[in-house]
Amino acid sequence: MGAKRRAGALAAGQEQPPPLEAYEERVSLGARLRRFRQDLGWTLEQASGVTGVGRSTLSKIENGQMSPTFDLLRRLTMRMQIDLVDLFDADSSQEPRGRRSLTLKGQGKRLSSPTYVHELLAADVSRKKMLPFRSRITARSRSEFDGWVRHDGEEIIVVLSGAIEVHTEYYEPVVLHEGDSLYFDSTMGHCAISVGEEDAQVFWVCSIDVFKDQVERAGADPVAARGLLEAGGN
Repeated sequence: MGAKRRAGALAAGQEQPPPLEAYEERVSLGARLRRFRQDLGWTLEQASGVTGVGRSTLSKIENGQMSPTFDLLRRLTMRMQIDLVDLFDADSSQEPRGRRSLTLKGQGKRLSSPTYVHELLAADVSRKKMLPFRSRITARSRSEFDGWVRHDGEEIIVVLSGAIEVHTEYYEPVVLHEGDSLYFDSTMGHCAISVGEEDAQVFWVCSIDVFKDQVERAGADPVAARGLLEAGGN
């Protein structure tokens, strides 16, 4: 974020994540990811082979040296048979039918990246069929993304404040203003950037990966899981 954007964001009174809080967030998430990997009996090399994520990248995430994007976390959790919620809540467990979850303003689990600041809602409910987020779009250009964002499933984005420009692989960019929404196939390359001085706020819902069920049926064996992924996964 340039000096002008930082000044504009501060003048508009937008919340900026405290550096210490962001660091503690990375360390906590990384430690849980390491614990799940070790519970599977996988080395970093094995985890890298199954997930397709580089060994050095995994090491940096586990040691709190890197903030993974939401899409990278989805890939890791799907292919390591982890519920995404478990990376944020050590006490999450399977819930009975008739469950509900209340998330007060600002009380969701934060996940920051160079382009988005996500707040995971209903973080106390594991094994969900949807992943709801309240997000702040900090990116202003497609060049801030490391290529297209893509993952299994479908999603909808609703603009709460400000304006965004949504870029998709097969369509022309579209600008959405407060109250507008867009539903699309998540396997299609996509990304969203804020338009204007203020970071846009959006409500974002992604479906859970259908292919995750196939990975879970393979068990914790890296070879079996990798075979399924190579046959039909992304």
